[in-house]
Amino acid sequence: MIPDDEPDGDWTAPGVFRCAPGVYRIPLPLPNDGLRAVNIYAVADGDGWTLIDSGWALAQADDLLRGALAQLGSGLGDVRRFLVTHVHRDHYTQAVVLRREFGMRVALGRGEQPALEVINGPDRQGPAHLGRLRRAGGQALLPRIAAQGEAPHDSTVWEFPDDWIEDGAEFVLDAAAGGERVLQALATPGHTQGHVVFADQGGGLLFSGDHVLPRITPSIGFEAVTSPRPLADFIASLELVRARPDAAMLPAHGPVGMRVHERVDELLAHHGKRLDATLSAVQDGRSTAYEVAAALPWTRRDRRLDELDPFNAMLATLETSVHLDLLAERGLVTAGEENGIAHYTT
Repeated sequence: MIPDDEPDGDWTAPGVFRCAPGVYRIPLPLPNDGLRAVNIYAVADGDGWTLIDSGWALAQADDLLRGALAQLGSGLGDVRRFLVTHVHRDHYTQAVVLRREFGMRVALGRGEQPALEVINGPDRQGPAHLGRLRRAGGQALLPRIAAQGEAPHDSTVWEFPDDWIEDGAEFVLDAAAGGERVLQALATPGHTQGHVVFADQGGGLLFSGDHVLPRITPSIGFEAVTSPRPLADFIASLELVRARPDAAMLPAHGPVGMRVHERVDELLAHHGKRLDATLSAVQDGRSTAYEVAAALPWTRRDRRLDELDPFNAMLATLETSVHLDLLAERGLVTAGEENGIAHYTT
């Protein structure tokens, strides 16, 4: 007997949880990651399954996914395809590895193609975010990040998908009792350029990936190739899903139970306040993204920048950069560059 999902329970606990007819949530672990887990959704598709996202290519995640499917009376050989919301390793890489063994198809948003081309290209120069961190004035973080060491690059988990998902593409699944379930892909750039969500309008569901999360805001523009205006893209993508019919939110991280419109309104308000606080810090004389980030509170616990671990301090600094760039685009600050470092004034 598969239990119904409980919004107030521990969403990271391993197992299988029914969140809608024919839809099951499977949390998989993220070791050494503050997010703790990623939700994979198994959606009934005839005598098999379509899986939305796949998890990180880790032995523990593989074992738990196999065990979860066994509870559903199936195995990985019954997975017809992976529909992946975006190219980050906790969503994409396990699909690539499992495809070699079982041959299921892997589909990814078209907007992720430039990032994968860089990751797999012969001229890969290492993590692009370190260069962006330098431009943000975050040189003080570089030794701390270097001390942690970079994970070795394994190109085998970054192979290209079988199919590129175009905005508006529809995936027709064979649902129970002879019906059909239609998942419509919606391009929602911001967290990454190629992020997509999957709308099941008939079922009143939105598989929201990292675009709309119930407890946190996603990092913006942390990818191999960034958009010139990732925060503006993200806000436009939030407004896109807000303009659609409301739906139950099935997020990649965090519990189920929220409605999409409710959470989108909260996220739009959050970024509005963040833009105001960022502008205020520049007006107080802070000119680099790193300096501004140090003046702002972080996480739900309002921690200081120097209280964050090096990776999250880097994410905070880069997120501040995109807020500053949006303020510059709106004419509220003036952007300049000196010795390769971006400065902002009012």
